[in-house]
Amino acid sequence: MTTSDFTFHLPEEHVSPITAESNDFFSDNGLSCNCFLPANDKKRPFHAEDRTQQRKKTYHRIIRKLTEGNLPGKGHAVSYLQHKYRHNLRTATLRASGYNITFFLFFLQEKGRLRLEDLTRRDVEAYVEQEQDKGLTVQSVKTKLTSIYAFLNYLIKSDILPQEILERKIRLKLPEALPRAIVFEDIKSLVAVVTEVRDRAMILLLLRTGMRIGELLNLQVSDINLRELKICIYLGEKNAQGRVVYYCDDAKEALLAWLRIREPQQRYLFYGHSRRPLSYSGARKMFRKYLKKAELDSKGYSLHQLRHTFASELLNAGMRLEVLQQLLGHSTIEITRHYARLTDKTREKEYFRAMKRIEEGDSCESY
Repeated sequence: MTTSDFTFHLPEEHVSPITAESNDFFSDNGLSCNCFLPANDKKRPFHAEDRTQQRKKTYHRIIRKLTEGNLPGKGHAVSYLQHKYRHNLRTATLRASGYNITFFLFFLQEKGRLRLEDLTRRDVEAYVEQEQDKGLTVQSVKTKLTSIYAFLNYLIKSDILPQEILERKIRLKLPEALPRAIVFEDIKSLVAVVTEVRDRAMILLLLRTGMRIGELLNLQVSDINLRELKICIYLGEKNAQGRVVYYCDDAKEALLAWLRIREPQQRYLFYGHSRRPLSYSGARKMFRKYLKKAELDSKGYSLHQLRHTFASELLNAGMRLEVLQQLLGHSTIEITRHYARLTDKTREKEYFRAMKRIEEGDSCESY
């Protein structure tokens, strides 16, 4: 697959000769040329107050939920969440941890436990069984259990629960699912029906950079380096580590078209029709609209699969695993290795080459 396979041509009204050095482009759109300097020549404005306020609201919402009823051990839960909040736990992690613990305490209350100090390992097992009976995936149950065990570990260290609670942890084995890429012909069909300039830029950037959708939605114009065709992700969504990703000509064409018409006063690169920051649900709704338009809605594709497609195609083109690991922002190469198991064309070619020799009688007697 080549970049030209997905190249689209913009309507004439959006086409003009623009380069990274074009001062007219930047001035006409209210942008500064400095926004597109190499990353080491500038610093992105960091809006830490937004993240702080979001964490604070999330924290207080969880605390209110905890203290509404007469849950067993709610004081210990509040103390634990205060501890995690002070240690700067990320908003999403704080939210998940808080709600998982709250629902666990609701379960204990329904079971007749009046004191958290009387908790047994059997109570934890019963909770896991209940969640499994609800039909939740193994991953969902394991995520809940991880939050609960972290809470119980805190209580053990605080001498509230005995060490025996965690002596034999419940181990849930996850099915080893392979990442699923979107097939080449379906990608061509999808890109062909993307008509809106903003949506085209979003989909091509996801396909060409391998960014997570959350990372794309958090991009600001100043994170883009048009001259070097790269984007700086200052805070990775999963591992909180920044990285640099790159994009090619068709994504650049789509991006420039969006930069020409977007409102320059908007902080984030992509925003919704109401001029508010675009949400996860808004992005997913956009993607589903084009899947339906391309008659691909029955195939179950998700927005995240653009990232899988990016990784699969680069591996098939010969990129080394350790390089792809950096581009994807994986914490370990073992995560990246899942893509190699799915897309390794070298292994495929070696198989058919060897099988051809076998069929021709070079390696064994003919049947």
